[in-house]
Amino acid sequence: MNWQIVLALYGAASLVTFAAFAWDKLCAKRGLRRIPESTLHLFELCGGWPGALAGQALLRHKSAKLSYRVVLWAVVALHGAGWAWYFWSARPGS
Repeated sequence: MNWQIVLALYGAASLVTFAAFAWDKLCAKRGLRRIPESTLHLFELCGGWPGALAGQALLRHKSAKLSYRVVLWAVVALHGAGWAWYFWSARPGS
């Protein structure tokens, strides 16, 4: 596996997700149309979950809503499980 590509994809998805968090927070402050939570979760699922965590921490956005945090952490766990499965199945002798 080419790890530079994987890291670049995670980085790009995280930047897009962080930007979406920033835009959604701005829209929330100004009373404008918001980005649907399902769209934000889709960005996270596509590898942008680090950007979502950064958006929660740095922008203080979507950090108080428990239902949002539960889904976000489920996405993080899903990615973690996927990587664990990948490394487990790639063991020599398996």
